[in-house]
Amino acid sequence: MYPWFAIGHITPFIHMANKLAQRGHKISFFLPAKTIGKVEAFNLYPDLIIFIPITVPHVEGLLIGAETTHDVPFPLHPLIMSAMDRTEPDIEAYLRELKPHFVFFDFTCWMPALTRKLGLKSVLYCIISSGTIGYLLSPARKILERGLTGLDLLKPPKGFPSSSIKLRMFEAQGLAAVTTMDYGSGISFAERHLRSFSDCDAIGFKTCKEIEGPYCEYIGNQFEKPMLYAGPVVPEPQKMVLEERREKLLSNFEANTLIFCAFGSECVLKKDQFQELVLGLELTGLPFLVALKPPMGAQKIESALPEGFQERVNGRGFVYGEAMVNDCQLVLVPHIGDQIINARLMAGDLRIGVEIEKGEEDGLFTKDDVNKAVKALMDDDSELGKEIRANHAKWKEFLLATGLENSYMNDFVNMFFQIVIFSLQNLIMEFNFKNSWYNPQIRCKILNQCYVIA
Repeated sequence: MYPWFAIGHITPFIHMANKLAQRGHKISFFLPAKTIGKVEAFNLYPDLIIFIPITVPHVEGLLIGAETTHDVPFPLHPLIMSAMDRTEPDIEAYLRELKPHFVFFDFTCWMPALTRKLGLKSVLYCIISSGTIGYLLSPARKILERGLTGLDLLKPPKGFPSSSIKLRMFEAQGLAAVTTMDYGSGISFAERHLRSFSDCDAIGFKTCKEIEGPYCEYIGNQFEKPMLYAGPVVPEPQKMVLEERREKLLSNFEANTLIFCAFGSECVLKKDQFQELVLGLELTGLPFLVALKPPMGAQKIESALPEGFQERVNGRGFVYGEAMVNDCQLVLVPHIGDQIINARLMAGDLRIGVEIEKGEEDGLFTKDDVNKAVKALMDDDSELGKEIRANHAKWKEFLLATGLENSYMNDFVNMFFQIVIFSLQNLIMEFNFKNSWYNPQIRCKILNQCYVIA
């Protein structure tokens, strides 16, 4: 496995590695050297999952020691990608030594060509949602030939399934800019992914047919690739004790009454939006816990809070510069990239969350927008809230149903054998056309595939 150097990609790959190791498979996991210590606790099968440290080459413009997107602001992410591209010779050396049957990857568009050269199979295990990939990067858009503009993204590509995805102009323009930007080594984000999807041997998504089936089938048809459904890939609960002061704080509130707000480790709000957010939570009159990074221009959370805020919410409102894990109803505040389309799908197609309204022109929200969304979800007499809570409960029950994940994972692994057999059939046809077993290249390929099946 060789995921994009972002914690939000590395972690799902580790969860998948755990599910495969649970079935007896051995995984060699390439990671930036200093990042290994941050994720070792997630490795539940250290005898089968081996972390292999990769030295990240320095790229001009990067801070010395920067390894992942967590270490740099968003505009420098392409430099992390350039550094990752420069690891190709090291990865090739490891693959020659390890001789794995399959290589899971996502952003390294050179991986399929490398694995093909070595007689291996590549699986693009995509962490970005299938709805986002299909909407933005469908070959039907012919991005590499025509380019991509905001106007293009106001409509879905030809043949795209019926959905709730409707973009505002500022969202479409922002997504078009990100999709066509240089994303390392002079390769645009679009070209990088189109090459990956076009050249890999199979495509895998962490999802179920019941949830994203139409989008996955669309992608499989567009790229003419086998589609693998990994299922929910629910990670095992972490066995850790909550800090005493956190436990004491949370025990003061009844179940399902506390609002928890977190945007992940890499999202940094502008100060005015940060203030509108916490003021909106104050307006709800409900207890809340906010875990965010300090906004732009602020060193500490406390210095960015509105005047008098802490005194007014004392005892019911808590704002920290950290993150937690919780299970709650969903108020959606998309900021960048696939978050926007994910929010439309969750609030529209699945009806399991409420998206905060934003300005049509500037994309900004106010404290009243925050208050309105939270109240719509939390108020007992809200019809929308009742519908959302019921749908949330239905999908949660489905995803945690006994046997569902095992069934998907078993099918996922079985598809690997079908891919190899399909390749073997093609090689045998090639052999028949050549009509010469004495061709060493053909003979070697067939024997290698037979070994994988065995």
